[in-house]
Amino acid sequence: MKRIAILGSTGSIGRNALRVIDAMPGRFRVVGLAAHSNGDLLCRQAARYKPAMVALFEPAAAQALQCRPHGVRRLGSGVEGLVEMAGHPDVDLVLTSLVGGVGFAPLLAALRAGKTVALANKEPMVMAGAQFMREAKRWGARIIPVDSEPSAVFQCLSGTPRPAVRRVLLTASGGAFYRRRGSLDRVRVAEALRHPTWKMGRKITIDSATLMNKGFEAIEIMHLFGLGHKAIEVVIHPQSIVHSAVEFCDGSVLAQMAPPDMRLPIQYALTYPERTAAIVKRLDLAATGELTFARPDFRRFPCLALAREAAAAGGGMPAVLNAADEVAVDAFTAGRIRFTQLARVVERTMRAFRGGRGLPGFSEVVEIDQWARRKAQEACTRL
Repeated sequence: MKRIAILGSTGSIGRNALRVIDAMPGRFRVVGLAAHSNGDLLCRQAARYKPAMVALFEPAAAQALQCRPHGVRRLGSGVEGLVEMAGHPDVDLVLTSLVGGVGFAPLLAALRAGKTVALANKEPMVMAGAQFMREAKRWGARIIPVDSEPSAVFQCLSGTPRPAVRRVLLTASGGAFYRRRGSLDRVRVAEALRHPTWKMGRKITIDSATLMNKGFEAIEIMHLFGLGHKAIEVVIHPQSIVHSAVEFCDGSVLAQMAPPDMRLPIQYALTYPERTAAIVKRLDLAATGELTFARPDFRRFPCLALAREAAAAGGGMPAVLNAADEVAVDAFTAGRIRFTQLARVVERTMRAFRGGRGLPGFSEVVEIDQWARRKAQEACTRL
């Protein structure tokens, strides 16, 4: 029985992971549950799954946490509790679905403990993907992507030598505004959160609306599979049936297709290298009808262009990109900046960065992240 810790258990991915576990009795044991601040839901999850450990990141929420089912140990708040759970010897697989850079230290802890990591928290891989892959190799750890598009690439490349890959066709739904005409300057937060295909958390849904999420996935895929940034092509595919495809040197293209349901890539990551019986509805191509594809509009969605620029620059620039985006999304959802100013905050922060092109160490990445957050806050106030 595989022993699993879920970091981010109260979010969309975490709740879906528990649904997958419920649908496959006897295969998994939940030994750790961690959340950001939703103590009420964490308590209900702990009462049901009886993990050995629980943790809350937000200190005030952790202090107010009242539940403690028999035999459950509460870990510390903040990053420390997440790190302890991620590297705990009783854990076989860590599913990390944390939001943003908060997942940086727990991912590092899990890899240095030689864990298998089911990764739905792409931001640390944006910040320091090459460094994390090096640590995984050093400690005998494994990273299995959970987000549907990186998972699709992972599945298409199974057993294929990397030199055979010509390019990755990374599909994107287009987000909330792909079909919207006219200016996006006055769109409301509620509109940006109406994703046409997926039900996700607030941060990733806003990033999908700007296409920044697709830029993040491109950087993540670069590092996961050892590809150059020019080998990844983003393609708009509103139906979200083809989750991505890989073109090989002989011109053949393999695509992974399925209904848009996050339980499928979660199931694959949890059971890998096995493929187990389906727990989601099967794909009916005849009922699906047409599948359409288009090139992205980089002028209308400049965040995608900025992500490509950061990938090409390398060094600490992707960490700057990620930090500035987190600050900008927070400012937009709080009503302090407009939707079209998200990209401006990121661009101004990137332009202010004077770091070198060399690969920074983990501590240096953290310093770059903190610097970029301060600069992005300044940019928000000066718009």
